[in-house]
Amino acid sequence: MKLREVYERIDALYPKKLSDDYVAQYGGRDNSGILIDPGKEISGAVFSLDFSMGAIGFAKERGANLLVTHHPAIFFPVSNMRADDPLGARLLAAAGKGIGVISMHLNLDCAAGGIDESLALAAGAKGGAHICELLEQGAGYGRVYDVPEQAFGDFAEHLKGELRTQRAFLYGDPAEPVRRAASFCGAGVDGSTVRRAREAGADVLISADIKHNFIFDACEAGLKVIQLTHYASENYGFKKIYQQIGERLGVPCEFWEDAFLL
Repeated sequence: MKLREVYERIDALYPKKLSDDYVAQYGGRDNSGILIDPGKEISGAVFSLDFSMGAIGFAKERGANLLVTHHPAIFFPVSNMRADDPLGARLLAAAGKGIGVISMHLNLDCAAGGIDESLALAAGAKGGAHICELLEQGAGYGRVYDVPEQAFGDFAEHLKGELRTQRAFLYGDPAEPVRRAASFCGAGVDGSTVRRAREAGADVLISADIKHNFIFDACEAGLKVIQLTHYASENYGFKKIYQQIGERLGVPCEFWEDAFLL
């Protein structure tokens, strides 16, 4: 099976069009799709949240010549590839070993059943609505939803347990009740999303890579905040996607974790 055929099976489930639509509606940038194709028959695939040396080495060890990543292996244009540069070293290592790369970024964040939805479910979401909605039915980024009422400290511990992480910054009184949450897998929190979360009745905001000024604004607006690591907030959902589609791709698939980032 060629790499393009594997990609077509993935795209049928989580279309790149969702990424294109999100960028068109809300701005930003993405680089999802086939990013490295050595043109060989695919012997096996390794799913990894990041394009990492660990994942490249694991693929080589397992006889796989395809990485399927969430975060794009190449995000901005590359003007050179040098072994003394971390990205250059990864690109050279993958290409040198004949390993192709498919990256599925914002399409996996926005899709129904995608990474953003998985984070909400890990938090105990009941129903809910998108904060940044796409025209595609059931797709969007950021969610607001009811959760079982509990103390903020207990809520945070439950979420950390679901995500298998101990790394999180908590802002707010651990004894205060939580009833409604807003979450964004990975990054995505800014002034407008803080406002939308508050207007939707959320009392806690969950995300990663939140800038200090937005944490400050959220707390000033009466929200409690859980700032997760980017890896923990997304690896949970990406692994669920692997479990759902790995057997449908027509090649042997395995999952790699850069556990030091959890």
